[in-house]
Amino acid sequence: MEGDLISINSTLRPLSWLYGIGVAFRNLLFEAGILKSQTYATPVISVGNITVGGTGKTPHVEYLIRLLKDKTNLAVLSRGYKRKSHGFVLGDAHATIYDLGDEPFQMMQKFPGITVAVDKKRTRGISNLIHGAAGKEIDVILLDDAFQHRYVKPGINILLVDYHRLIIYDELLPSGRLREPASSKNRADIVIVTKCPTDMKPMEFRVLTKAMALYPYQQLYFSTHTYEQLEPLFGEGELEKLEDLADQHVLLLTGIGLPEQMRLDLEPYAKEIKPLAFADHHQFKEKDIQLINETFSSLPSPRCIITTEKDAVRLKTIEGLSDEVKQHLYVLPIRIKILLDQELSFNKYIIDYVRKNSRNSILAQSKDDNKSQDSDHTGNRPRTISFRNY
Repeated sequence: MEGDLISINSTLRPLSWLYGIGVAFRNLLFEAGILKSQTYATPVISVGNITVGGTGKTPHVEYLIRLLKDKTNLAVLSRGYKRKSHGFVLGDAHATIYDLGDEPFQMMQKFPGITVAVDKKRTRGISNLIHGAAGKEIDVILLDDAFQHRYVKPGINILLVDYHRLIIYDELLPSGRLREPASSKNRADIVIVTKCPTDMKPMEFRVLTKAMALYPYQQLYFSTHTYEQLEPLFGEGELEKLEDLADQHVLLLTGIGLPEQMRLDLEPYAKEIKPLAFADHHQFKEKDIQLINETFSSLPSPRCIITTEKDAVRLKTIEGLSDEVKQHLYVLPIRIKILLDQELSFNKYIIDYVRKNSRNSILAQSKDDNKSQDSDHTGNRPRTISFRNY
């Protein structure tokens, strides 16, 4: 049920109160205009959250990539968490996972036709992209994990909320998992409750809609994860569908924020699920590789390893995995499905924004000029983008 993964440490609430003062003061500086939020003529869509841990951010960014990539020159700008590089880095044929970070590198590999860049300072990253760093005119910029990066004011601000850790029931760090108060959801244009069960009843949708208490100007959607076919990471594999796991002892190898949902989803398909979970964005070391090899060899046959796409880009570059592990290591891709038959509504909301602001960027910019004197006016040349199916 919703909120079932929330754990509150009441003894840490005094520290949460102090943390909340700092967060409130920072937000007040932005609301008062002392700290400036910058707007752009180029359409900018932000996807993020206000909780620690995974809310399904990357699959939702990939949903938007699939929606827009064939009609626009699309760029994804991420911080590049735990990368080895510094400053602005543009993904190209020479870029590695160490230059970009695991998630941006994953997106660059999956969608070679788009532009992927990383920069901790998002304003600088956006400026580089719209000034031609990619070697082409960028029509749309997707900001990955930028809801709290208030120095940028996106045209559409999407907030992701985990169904199992609803922000309305959670508390601020460190007693809870919130990086901002739940009231920060009011900055969002779209709120998506993610990781919903597919068998949710209409009454539960209505209860959640009321509990989220959004304003009329905000859009609320519900999404769930769907799994595609298993893909062998090295060479060829014998398994394809989840149904093929019926007699398998599965080592679920993850380095993501919240692996519990994936384990629960796979349990009905496999004979046994043995989780081996590392921290989010974990960089595998020699002792970790040894643990993986030993844990896998201890499982009864038939056996296999399943991991995520994000973990796969890191596992593919490391040395020391046994031949048996490589032979039985599979990647399980995740896709997002919008529930309640609202996919067309969601798609239209996004595409209408991109179409409107790409046809006449000057008019789109003028609406926000009074809010930010430092707005970047580059890219004001009108450009028509065709979405024939909408």
